[in-house]
Amino acid sequence: MDDHRSDQLRRLPLHDLHVARGARMVPFAGWEMPVQYDGGVMAEHLHTRTAASLFDVSHMGQVLLRPRNGLDHLTLGLEALVPADIASLPEGRQRYALLTDDSGGIRDDIMVTHRGDHLLLVVNASMREADLAHLRDGLGDSQVEEVADRALLALQGPGAAAALEGVTEGIGRLRFMEARTVPWADAELWISRSGYTGEDGFEISVPRRAAEAFAAAILSHPDVRLAGLGARDSLRLEAGLCLYSQDIDRTTSPVEAGLGWSIGKARRVGGVRAGGFPGADRILRQLERGPRRVRVGLRPEGRAPMRAGTEILAAQGHVGRITSGGFGPSVQAPVAMGYVDVALSAPGTPLLGKVRGQDLPVVVAPLPFVPHSFQR
Repeated sequence: MDDHRSDQLRRLPLHDLHVARGARMVPFAGWEMPVQYDGGVMAEHLHTRTAASLFDVSHMGQVLLRPRNGLDHLTLGLEALVPADIASLPEGRQRYALLTDDSGGIRDDIMVTHRGDHLLLVVNASMREADLAHLRDGLGDSQVEEVADRALLALQGPGAAAALEGVTEGIGRLRFMEARTVPWADAELWISRSGYTGEDGFEISVPRRAAEAFAAAILSHPDVRLAGLGARDSLRLEAGLCLYSQDIDRTTSPVEAGLGWSIGKARRVGGVRAGGFPGADRILRQLERGPRRVRVGLRPEGRAPMRAGTEILAAQGHVGRITSGGFGPSVQAPVAMGYVDVALSAPGTPLLGKVRGQDLPVVVAPLPFVPHSFQR
């Protein structure tokens, strides 16, 4: 990385901690991010599956939506931008939602938390500025507030609850997608039982001034290690979870992406608040009739991974493309996801992937590759 490029990158609140712990830092979405530590990606991945890892995800955008004319009015305003059912989201709960565009494509995938008198959104780092502009355009400047003084950490793995209970109290009673505000030292933690690895875990928003002390407290637990972007990517791929700008973007619809479950019953045809979101005609039509292509899991034969961009072929020629691919440490085999014609989407369907000019066998496989371990 050249010095000029490095000077343009934003630094995480825990930058010095990462460097001190041996992180290899790389550019990602305008930030200098730890991709791995001395032990390597595979060790970090497997440790997350068996114990607990701490990921710094402070590059993600945190946004508060504060109502100007009551929370009910605000939730309906947000529903005009997403197909999720926000109006029925209970206090202390979190929901996955998609910002859609007028063609039915996905502008971003976000998390929405009901925090009593306001909403908290977490948006992707690469879409942070665009999402803020879109939200302000749709909801008004006065209702949209970017959070600039907090870090965001993800503690993931089967040992996450025990490790977090060591520094907080009662947090282990949270269920998947529940959220709570918890005092810690002289700081306020915003904690949700969620994450993007397929494992049980928590996402913790902590004031920047307290981030290093809180991270040190979590890392003092013998089961917790730091993990970087490399392991985060391989974990979410094994879990069959989408990465924005690779597996989903404005060329993919929620139905094509297999995310139709995020569209609330109230927003569907016949629902009490059906439609009314960007791209509703196309999205609701696809829910009723089905799309022409869908996202599927793929298992290449042999040990060589098929990476993003690999062309997928069948007897009739081009039928799709891989959007995410790599080696799955937990399954000890290459895994991938991509879009194929719906007629070829059944698990077990044999296909070919074009790798360095060779047509290599790949078979459609069920998602996820590793079962989720969420505490529902």
